[in-house]
Amino acid sequence: MDMKQLMLGNAAVARGLYEAGCSVISSYPGTPSTEITEEAAKYSEIYCEWAPNEKVAMEVAFGACLGGKRAFCAMKHVGLNVAADPLYTMSYTGVNAGLVIGVADDAGMHSSQNEQDSRHHAIASKVPMLEPSDSAESLAFAKLAYELSEEFDTPVLLKMCTRVAHSQSIVETAERVVPEDKPYEKNIAKYVMMPGNAKRRHPVVEERTRKLTEWAETAPVNRVEMGGTKLGIVTASTSYQYVKEVFGDSVSVLKLGMTNPLPVNLIRDFAAKVEKLVVVEELDPIIENHCKALGLAVSGKDVLPMIDEFSQNLVAGALGAEVHSGRSLDVAIPPRPPVMCAGCPHRGLFYTLSKNKCTVLGDIGCYTLGAVAPLAAMEMTLCMGGSVSAIHGFNKARGAESEGKTVAVIGDSTFMHSGMTGLANIAYNQTNSTVIIVDNSITGMTGHQQNPTTGFNLRGEPAGKIDLEALCKAMGFRRVRVVDPYDLKACDAAVKEELAAAEPSVIISRRPCALLKNVKHKAPLAVDSDKCRGCKACMKIGCPAISIKNGKACVDATQCVGCGVCEQLCGFGAFGTTAKEG
Repeated sequence: MDMKQLMLGNAAVARGLYEAGCSVISSYPGTPSTEITEEAAKYSEIYCEWAPNEKVAMEVAFGACLGGKRAFCAMKHVGLNVAADPLYTMSYTGVNAGLVIGVADDAGMHSSQNEQDSRHHAIASKVPMLEPSDSAESLAFAKLAYELSEEFDTPVLLKMCTRVAHSQSIVETAERVVPEDKPYEKNIAKYVMMPGNAKRRHPVVEERTRKLTEWAETAPVNRVEMGGTKLGIVTASTSYQYVKEVFGDSVSVLKLGMTNPLPVNLIRDFAAKVEKLVVVEELDPIIENHCKALGLAVSGKDVLPMIDEFSQNLVAGALGAEVHSGRSLDVAIPPRPPVMCAGCPHRGLFYTLSKNKCTVLGDIGCYTLGAVAPLAAMEMTLCMGGSVSAIHGFNKARGAESEGKTVAVIGDSTFMHSGMTGLANIAYNQTNSTVIIVDNSITGMTGHQQNPTTGFNLRGEPAGKIDLEALCKAMGFRRVRVVDPYDLKACDAAVKEELAAAEPSVIISRRPCALLKNVKHKAPLAVDSDKCRGCKACMKIGCPAISIKNGKACVDATQCVGCGVCEQLCGFGAFGTTAKEG
């Protein structure tokens, strides 16, 4: 039964996948894409899984579509880099049943290490891309993507962005319709991409792009909204919402729902109807450069930025419209720097690394906050798995000078994602490198998703569990040890001994994330103000539960989980569970 409801953009994509008869979803969590797969998992008709990384996820989805069922995978923009290898060749093979790839960009870098524009991947891989601007389109475009995939024999990219993925708007749901399974038929020329076959597939891709461009000219997802003709704006995605809120019907708008391939005649005809043509698009000038290539006089990045996300006031200010104070907060919001949670198991380890003046090559995860003051114990973060590969190169370059004081730090989920190959390189090409796997028993940064080391699948059911100690030993490491990061003395000993060893080693710093529901905490600590000297040694760990009040340490009992790390730092015994507060 059809019904209208308020729905998150990512949840709307999941609903669209459900209604389109998608049967298999394999993804890797990455903000702002994560909720698509989590919401899809609520539909029992869809098999959903977390894969070790995005490349694996895309290959699983391809295998499912090859097997005749509609499939999907989701990832964030940097995840598409990891999955680019299969994507670019899947463009050549085409599909059997429909295959849709969800990618979520993060303009503004709310939770990302770069601000890349995924439309470049669509263009470079010659794969069509749909770009919804609200939840209703998120649902509709997910369904349309399968139709295009099967009609044009191509994977289809569905591009979300943070604002569309994480905002809510009205959608109208419908019943699930499952198409008949596509029969799998052996076709070596189509699916075996060795040079001779690939050479014959490339012309097929170019012809497909021509046909998709022709489709885009009259596609309902690309629509003209005529208003005032002094200004004509070409736009897409969340930028469309900003344009409409600022200008309403006072300008004419060409709203593009397909951003690759872009139409030609549709844009030319629209430009002919307006006095001035402007492109409003976040990040890179993809649409603008297309317009320029068509010989059109167009404005865009000459007045609008190529960095950060847009807003209504930014668009208004750049295009000469009235800026409304009601659209922005006129009071200063106190800064809230990111910090490890109270009781975070990573805190004790990073304190130890900082105290020992280690050079720390870091990775992507909650523990990246080890770079933040007061710990400031991380000096490099590049990409998933980059720490393990980089320490090998760093030590090869610097030799004994760095081997005894440099470590790589990587999370359990990130290690499974892309740390294993770097570790294999250390074992194979032999540097005296120390790698620390910070195992908090979950994928923490994206909101507690399971991974291959946790023993549970996406739905929380028992699953295969990889033994990190056995894995590291099997990869050729004789020195593998486990330490509890709440135990500062044990941490200190482990770091010192492994750095002093004359061979590669792995330290597994293991304690579950303090926010996991099944983790039992000790009673919160308190400070005996008579014993506290106000030396602030406890402040060196940057715990948000500890502050200084009237010159004395003070513990916020609502945050403290009783981890005891601060207690080990106090030389005066001021911390305890029964002491009086100062």
